[in-house]
Amino acid sequence: MSEVPRVAVTGATGRMGGELLALASAREDLDLVLAVSRSAGDENEDTEEIEGVPIGDADALGRLLVENDVDVLVDFTAPGSSAEYVAACADAEVAAVVGTTGFSEDEEATLHRASESVPVLKASNFSRGIAALRRAVREAVAALPGFDVEVTETHHNGKRDAPSGTANTILDDIDELRSSVHQTSSGDIDEGRGDHPRVHGREGDQPREAGEIGVHARRAGGIPGEHDVLLGGDHEYLSLSHTALDRGVFADGALDAAVWLSGREAGWYDFGAVINDEE
Repeated sequence: MSEVPRVAVTGATGRMGGELLALASAREDLDLVLAVSRSAGDENEDTEEIEGVPIGDADALGRLLVENDVDVLVDFTAPGSSAEYVAACADAEVAAVVGTTGFSEDEEATLHRASESVPVLKASNFSRGIAALRRAVREAVAALPGFDVEVTETHHNGKRDAPSGTANTILDDIDELRSSVHQTSSGDIDEGRGDHPRVHGREGDQPREAGEIGVHARRAGGIPGEHDVLLGGDHEYLSLSHTALDRGVFADGALDAAVWLSGREAGWYDFGAVINDEE
């Protein structure tokens, strides 16, 4: 491994790919050596070079990783492509940072298999603010076990998966806490009860049931990402929210993760380890 990690970026001509390339090219703690795109080689696309980095054909990723002596690959593409790219990383002995969401069970299994050979860090969100939001939500849910919970996320009109990966992560956090501590209608505390159905939107005659979690996904314009968690009691409510102003916050966090992951043992990692600088 070189003094600073040699980094490759997939989806070079996409929204996040462009953010990653722009930010990576300006950083001194990594060396951006490769970018790939499905459109590379398309005679209708002028993508031979971006940010001074040559754009390779994603279909040849395995070979390009080896030829360019890549240490870490950063991927924000689509689930099928991402699983394929991470498998190529395993074959080439290259670490992988994955920000793609919406994986099927089979695709998720592909990532976990790769982590047996190389370090794989997967996160639904690379914002440090979201990490702080998750901590705050967990504390609030634990402190307010009898409150109703509603989760709302808003993203740009091109986002495919709904709810967002970040919203699902927040919902999993809530489920985990309420599965260990549940307040009954009489005010008693039941340990180990985790029956918390997720209700996606509401229409018609649909009164709220005890224990359910409301989930709402909105898609509009170019919004990078908003996540809101509402905890409501009979006489008060608490609202926690995070707004990303641009995609750069996710790209920067993913590049921080790439620098942190380089040279580590094979295994499965998350962004919390980067923030906490776990060894």
